[in-house]
Amino acid sequence: MWLATLLGLLLHWIIDTHRQKYASMQGNQTIAYISDVGASDLKPLFVAGCIITTIFLDLSFGADRLLRHQGRLVPNTSTGEKVLSGLCIFFAVVGTVGLTFLSGFDTLRYPRLHDVFLLLFIAGYLLSAIFICWEYQRLGHKNRQHRVLRVSFWIKLVFVIIELLLAIAFIVTNFRGMYDTAAILEWVIAFVFSFYVFSFFVDLYPAMRTRSNRNTANGARQMEETYYATHPSVLEPLPHYQEGGHTLPRDTQESQRTLTNGHHNHHQPHHGQPKIRTDHRDF
Repeated sequence: MWLATLLGLLLHWIIDTHRQKYASMQGNQTIAYISDVGASDLKPLFVAGCIITTIFLDLSFGADRLLRHQGRLVPNTSTGEKVLSGLCIFFAVVGTVGLTFLSGFDTLRYPRLHDVFLLLFIAGYLLSAIFICWEYQRLGHKNRQHRVLRVSFWIKLVFVIIELLLAIAFIVTNFRGMYDTAAILEWVIAFVFSFYVFSFFVDLYPAMRTRSNRNTANGARQMEETYYATHPSVLEPLPHYQEGGHTLPRDTQESQRTLTNGHHNHHQPHHGQPKIRTDHRDF
């Protein structure tokens, strides 16, 4: 949605308006800021695009935290990882407030408030990306078998470095009155941000496989229970249990059960009860 919003605003300014100079633009400015286009007749698109983007992005942060808590993604096992996850979500909310309000308080009618919310948007999501990058670095270090953690870490690290450098350049050029350069940098920052949004697909994708594995395991267990319910002559095997720190295999458990049953039968008289057949041919 964010990428579609940006393309809609940019193409509208270039193709439909033929690079119109808006009332919110400076005297020597020829390239429109995103907020210049968003303050015009496409303001409804700009507001809707910002709100929908923040909703889905915050849902991605929440889903990541919930799935790690449920064990469907690599869980946070230390207090430090949980603190980093909490800080990530907190600053994402700050960025959400910034992006949502800067779209409503446009640069034409509320220039000062717009700049404040723009700062909140950039700083909030940048700090959020730093903390989630730090969290993934710790998770990847302790869970090297999960390659997706390293991939996601490097994606977010590249995003943080690029966006930080671009944000610094944007602030410097804007304060120096180099408005066309600052406008170009703002568009680039926004498009790079769209790739950061896409990176959460990489983070959440493993949860789809864990759901499939869980459903398969439950289905297999249900089939096994149905079999033993419809074959009363077959004894269900005992579950694995620990003895001396080692899990006994099924054959060992069956042997011990046979010896135990034989021991009890030796001391108890038979009353003509039929012998229950338990050999493997019933399977």
